[in-house]
Amino acid sequence: MLLSCFSKMYIEAGCDEAGRGCLAGPVVAAAVILPKKYRHKILNDSKQLTKSERDALRIDIERDALAWAVAEVDHEEIDRINILNASFKAMHLAVDKLQIRPELLLIDGNRFKPYCDIKHECIVKGDGKYLSIAAASVLAKTHRDELMLKYANDFPGYCWETNVGYATEAHREAIKQLGITRLHRKSFTLLPEQLEIEFDASEISQ
Repeated sequence: MLLSCFSKMYIEAGCDEAGRGCLAGPVVAAAVILPKKYRHKILNDSKQLTKSERDALRIDIERDALAWAVAEVDHEEIDRINILNASFKAMHLAVDKLQIRPELLLIDGNRFKPYCDIKHECIVKGDGKYLSIAAASVLAKTHRDELMLKYANDFPGYCWETNVGYATEAHREAIKQLGITRLHRKSFTLLPEQLEIEFDASEISQ
């Protein structure tokens, strides 16, 4: 059973991100403030849930949360500041958008860049321990998947409708055959056999 809160003293926001390891598209973060005694039968780390479960949970979370917000940092910013800093920035932006100001941030993972004067706790595998972090993981994942499905229509052939930008065999084969799109992260190793890839602007899909 996931815990409803870390401390009864503070207004807590769980924070998590999705898309950190993808080859294309933005990194998306969510921040969620749940009622202190919130319970849900199936809410868990988004990776442990099916797509249909995540989609149903998204409706429940957006209805039940005291406040929630989702924010993204695009591929260009990821290339400029690196994926770790982009993930922190996306979380900061999500917290910025909350209509209730939290007093404590529960961060999934072992590192975080402090946000303003709000206390934070880093919790390894926190999305499997605290409901608010699990809720954030579900919102970040479902919002990002929805976004990548739209991009899949604009850039057919990369199978983003199923891999949502992750480094699957089909995605990497498409990069070999079709080149990269404007949404690919050029700072990432897109093909495993190359440590660095020289990108010819004429080969980038428009």
